[in-house]
Amino acid sequence: MRISISGPPGSGKTTICALVASKLGYEYLLIGQIFRQMAAERKVALNTFGKLAEENETIDRELDDRMLALARSKDDIVIEGRLSGPLLKARNIPVFAVYVDAADDIRAERIARREGKDPQKVLQEIRTRERSEKKRYTAFYSIDPTDPSHYDLWLDSSNTPAEALAETIVAEARRTDSNHAHKGQESD
Repeated sequence: MRISISGPPGSGKTTICALVASKLGYEYLLIGQIFRQMAAERKVALNTFGKLAEENETIDRELDDRMLALARSKDDIVIEGRLSGPLLKARNIPVFAVYVDAADDIRAERIARREGKDPQKVLQEIRTRERSEKKRYTAFYSIDPTDPSHYDLWLDSSNTPAEALAETIVAEARRTDSNHAHKGQESD
């Protein structure tokens, strides 16, 4: 079963993705890491690369192509990325799509602690990044990644440990996968 985990920066989606993959024995794919790799390949700072991506949709298309190819080639994978769930669903690739959110100040504090930065500066940076991403996603895909209708499960990580959220995702994904399997058997 494919599972996608989406959410804003600092929501804990990467940590949760790794935990879910570990619990299920699945491989995991981090779309943000591919985006950073693409920026490094072009020797461009991440924020600058984000701005370039706003003006040049081929960057996002390349990122999508890499993600979709991997998703199609693997049934048992956890994919972490802002648009992974909505994009897979739009292409009729079966996926259990999860959105992990958290309060802005908590997200900024997590990133600041991880990167050794000032939380207020981080808050400004993530808001700039989110505006950039939302602009790109709306212009190129007509998708709002924060629209709950794109997801099978919506979680808030503000006050819940990542381990507990990972357990919830695994349980819900298995329940959903089991329901689909039973429905498929009934129609035979």
